[in-house]
Amino acid sequence: MRIWQRVGLGGRLLAIVVVVVLIDFFVNSVLFERARLFMLREDETAWMAEHVVIAHRVLDRTPIDERKLVAGELSTERFVIRWSRYRPPAANAIELSTLHRQMLSAEPDLRGADLHLRLMPLSHGGNIGGSSTLQDGSMMNFRFHGQAPWSLNFGRFVGMALPSALLLVLAWLLFRLMLRPLRALVKATSEVGAANPQPLAESGEGEVLHLIRAFNAMQERIHQLLASGSQTLLAIGHDLRTPLARLQLRIEEAQISDQLRYEIGQDIDEMRDLLQSLQTYVESGRDGGPLERIDIAVTAQTLVDNAQDRGAEAGYDGPDHLEVLARPVAIRRALSNLVENALAYAGSVQVSLAQQGGELVISVEDDGPGIPEARMQEVLRPFIRLDDARSRNTAGMGLGLPIVDRLVAAEGGTLHLANKPTGGLKVTIRLPLAAG
Repeated sequence: MRIWQRVGLGGRLLAIVVVVVLIDFFVNSVLFERARLFMLREDETAWMAEHVVIAHRVLDRTPIDERKLVAGELSTERFVIRWSRYRPPAANAIELSTLHRQMLSAEPDLRGADLHLRLMPLSHGGNIGGSSTLQDGSMMNFRFHGQAPWSLNFGRFVGMALPSALLLVLAWLLFRLMLRPLRALVKATSEVGAANPQPLAESGEGEVLHLIRAFNAMQERIHQLLASGSQTLLAIGHDLRTPLARLQLRIEEAQISDQLRYEIGQDIDEMRDLLQSLQTYVESGRDGGPLERIDIAVTAQTLVDNAQDRGAEAGYDGPDHLEVLARPVAIRRALSNLVENALAYAGSVQVSLAQQGGELVISVEDDGPGIPEARMQEVLRPFIRLDDARSRNTAGMGLGLPIVDRLVAAEGGTLHLANKPTGGLKVTIRLPLAAG
């Protein structure tokens, strides 16, 4: 076992190939030996032995210059005879020792004929062939065609093909078993940077085990780095709230004009919104808690009703009730961002809900200027603002759509942006409908 653990991945793959080759060699040897033990029914053996004896006697009494012609006349559809001065090469044929004993038992006169019986290779027809020696030393060669050779050839083909197929399946299973840790590693690479990374089980041997350990260590370092950066941003945002609050109090007591006080107050409010937007973006990449059953239709209608109460042009199209398993805060925040984004930069919004197969499809549309096609994916990156005001969120940091994108991805869904042919932007969220 220790030697196997020290063998690398390449050595173990080679070992599997060697084992499969050795098994294949052993199976073929067994099949070869079984072919030598091939037997026929007594009536079939008697028929073959009788034909060989008669042909042998006739050719033995025929003049040499007529033997080829007589051999052709003695041939039938199932029994082909050829005469030659020398024994032809065996062509890698298998000697049928058991059938040889059967024929000698059926026709004892063949004992002095130097009878040979062979199973011809499939490339030569796969029939039963043989030869006997005439008194002058020339050869009578014969070949049988019929049901017995056909059944024997079929058995040979199955005997050769079936073990090879089974060995291929065995090799495939062994390779899959050996490469299973690598498949788990490939799957885990797509989850690097997740909120709560799970270390891979340290299975496998040699290079695979070292690779998994290195991956776990790398994943932990990345997680600590991301967590440290997020914590730093949250700490900065939290610490800045206190001086902003003091500044707000001092402005109210300062001897300045009302217009200047209003403008400074607007700047302070914008800074607070910037900090809130940044905190929301950082927290959107974290685990939002357990899944809960929520009525997504009621959530969407509530956001639309609130917009209408403020005098905005907003509409809803979809079922009155639709329950899904999701994180309530994340879903509400994502929908709220899209609705407020549309109202701020288009002045109107239309929210639609529908079920398509096993997915929940949420559409948020507006009649604004849309987004240039070339920069459609760019707006999903944080801190990216387009030249027009369409991409700016309330805080002005370009975090509105990136926040939605991260929240939707955390729910296992997708976010798609597209400009409508009639003008405006259509944002589509697709979420899996969990069973239960």
